[in-house]
Amino acid sequence: MTTPSSSTPFDSSEILTVGGQVLSENCPSRRLLGDITSKWGVLVLVSLSEGPRRWSELLRGIGGISEKMLAQTLRTLEADRLVLRDARPVVPPYVVYSLTDSGEQVTQLLLPLLDWAQTHAIAEVSASADTASTR
Repeated sequence: MTTPSSSTPFDSSEILTVGGQVLSENCPSRRLLGDITSKWGVLVLVSLSEGPRRWSELLRGIGGISEKMLAQTLRTLEADRLVLRDARPVVPPYVVYSLTDSGEQVTQLLLPLLDWAQTHAIAEVSASADTASTR
């Protein structure tokens, strides 16, 4: 097997050097990586990168997320110590969610990926429209 950019044989140790042990099924970082890169995990983190948000702001701001998935995702990210839940002892309840330092760090890594995805998605839609109009 060769890598796409060279004609030399593929060396699996190169992946372990780049990805560490994350490729191992027993690596504990896999769960965290899965939580961060889940469909809703990415969107919640990005939404919180704009500043602290209340529950209702997150629910309205993240198109398509259900209350159940928002609650589950926030609990998961809080357990991963990426999101901080600040519940104030007032009636009615007042809860604000924000990123922890680790949450801010990982979100800064995700933002360029999202920019890339948006750029390429727009290019794909444009290319598809051009192909459809020439038929």
